[in-house]
Amino acid sequence: MLKTRFAPAAVVAAVAAIVVLLFAATAPAKDLESKLDAKEAKLSEVRERKGVLTTTISHFKAKIGTLTREVAVLRGRESEVRVRLDAKQRELDGALAELDVGKRHLDVVRARLGRALVSLRERLVAMYETGTPDILSVLVEAGGYDELVNRTEYLNRIHGLDEAVVGRVRDLRDQVRRTVARLRSAKDRIESARDAIAAEEDALAGARSAVQRRQSALVAARHSREEALSRITRTEEDLDGDVASIQAELAATLAGTGSAPLPAGPIQGGNGSGLIWPVDGPVVSGFGSRFGGSEFHEGIDIAVPSGTPIRAAAAGTVIFTEPESASGGYGNFTCIDHGGGLSTCYAHQESFAVSAGQQVAQGQVIGYSDCTGHCFGPHVHFEVRIDGAPTDPMGYL
Repeated sequence: MLKTRFAPAAVVAAVAAIVVLLFAATAPAKDLESKLDAKEAKLSEVRERKGVLTTTISHFKAKIGTLTREVAVLRGRESEVRVRLDAKQRELDGALAELDVGKRHLDVVRARLGRALVSLRERLVAMYETGTPDILSVLVEAGGYDELVNRTEYLNRIHGLDEAVVGRVRDLRDQVRRTVARLRSAKDRIESARDAIAAEEDALAGARSAVQRRQSALVAARHSREEALSRITRTEEDLDGDVASIQAELAATLAGTGSAPLPAGPIQGGNGSGLIWPVDGPVVSGFGSRFGGSEFHEGIDIAVPSGTPIRAAAAGTVIFTEPESASGGYGNFTCIDHGGGLSTCYAHQESFAVSAGQQVAQGQVIGYSDCTGHCFGPHVHFEVRIDGAPTDPMGYL
């Protein structure tokens, strides 16, 4: 009777003990989940700021492109101004040379004109003092025909000489006038060339100042972009590391309690869709939007130790095995075509066990898990694609 009476009490005590143990086991997981939620919320906020910053950076890039084009245009204008300035300088040099020649010619003409005027003045004085013989005097005083011819010829020579002197003076006067007009034209060209050179020099100085201002703005914009990008990247990496660390700790805790955030399932056997799990481990990141919608996760992350064999989810043909250097964030990456528009992909592998074009059977090892590419702990990123579009793998496992 006593044994029977205390049996229910013993059962109750056992159940209570089990409940206590369950609560004790799940309490750390709850704490970790709370910490994870807080970190992911903060990471979401940081990535939201990163989105704003990314928009600002793209504006900077656009501005940098515009300024770069403007700098190129201004440099082209500077070259053109330099060419025109050189041309104006050559024109000025030519005008100065012409002016120098004209001045020397004017000096010569003035000297000739002076000599001609002196000669003409002397001739007029002589004619005034002696009187000019006329034709009648020559004829009356001639002693004979021969003397008459000689006196007539002499008179003609005197008359012709007078006319030559007068004509020479007139020609020299005209030459002086033409020289003066030419010098005035040269002077005008010189002044015009000087004004043009001064204007070109001002334009050149303005263009250079504009180039320097735009180059300074370009450097400032680039520096601001680099500093902002560096700061936000460091913050994001720190938070990503915290999130990955908490996820790994949570996975270990849940594995120790025999639970998981999402059903992992066995490696063999799915939900009737024909696919099997590539590895056996907890799903630490699901399909779809995460981090407040700032990122879309195109598969699921299954936490397993490095070196865990990865199995083909179904039979098919290996589409490609892409190394980390080519795939970027996916690390060593494999995709398999199963026909009918269905394909699966496996990322962050340590190494490959198959090659492109190879036929594989369901469950065949295709590679080994690790943390290549962009990740913060060993796991397998698993994708299911229908006609190339990512689909939630949990609907097929």
